[in-house]
Amino acid sequence: MTTPRTSPSRDDSTTGDETQEVESPTDDVDTETALGREPAFQVADRQPLSTLLGRPVVVGVLLLALSVLVVPIVTTFVSSFARTATGALPTGFVTLEHWRYVLGFGEYGVRANAIPGLTFSVGIATAGMLLNVLIGVPVAYALSRYEFYARDWVNTLAILPLVPGVILGIAFLRTYPERGGSALGLVVGYCLLKSPYMVLTVQSSFQSMDLRHLEESARSLGASWPRALLTVIFPHAKQGILAGCIITWTLAAAEFNFTYMVHTGDPKPFSLFLFRNISNAPYLQSAAAISIYFLIVVVAILVLQTIGNSGFTTVRE
Repeated sequence: MTTPRTSPSRDDSTTGDETQEVESPTDDVDTETALGREPAFQVADRQPLSTLLGRPVVVGVLLLALSVLVVPIVTTFVSSFARTATGALPTGFVTLEHWRYVLGFGEYGVRANAIPGLTFSVGIATAGMLLNVLIGVPVAYALSRYEFYARDWVNTLAILPLVPGVILGIAFLRTYPERGGSALGLVVGYCLLKSPYMVLTVQSSFQSMDLRHLEESARSLGASWPRALLTVIFPHAKQGILAGCIITWTLAAAEFNFTYMVHTGDPKPFSLFLFRNISNAPYLQSAAAISIYFLIVVVAILVLQTIGNSGFTTVRE
């Protein structure tokens, strides 16, 4: 006779070892609320006041700074196309009369044509910038890479030309009385006067990297010292070199004090072109001359950025 199986009966009584009471999250919330404390997740969701106000304040300051810098430029550019202007508000658009007068086109004749002077200025500013690259970049590299005697003195001498153009102009004329006013004299003078900007900008870029480690790594892979510089070190500093080129070119193109002191004859550099069209000139004529300078600077910056971003690469297609 087969005895039927019966399932083991479970004792309804439970002990503390056999069962564990599971607390509900709502119980914790109720407990903390009863104790007068805020729940933990609500405290975590709160953000500090500095976090809530920091970004809007920074954005507001940035927009304010941009408006202070950009609004005068835009106003001047727009005014150059107006027929008349009452104060800073232009009226009567659109005319190119002021641009033609400044550039010496049309009925104003070619006797005052400014194109040769503008071309001359672009050429000497570019030559001064290239000379700054050839001299300033190696100087910045040596000051950042090596420890040598009188290094601080050399660093001081490198930024010593950071003086007003009048002072350097007088010294230049006393030293080179025959060549001071020539195109070569302007190129050398622009290079000397703007070299501190190149040295300081590139030097800060070099100091942000481990030059010794980069150079030793390149040399251990078989690269010669010149190749390590040209294909490893300088490409890593391309942003600093590009910034130095933009600064030195822009400042050299509009350098007035030094140019006024040393340059004689024709064609007139761009700074003298600005001086002629700004001093004792109507506002709209001055606006046209300044707008031409802005356009030249914008084009130069775009060209330099394009060349800098397309070059300095070690990747072979």
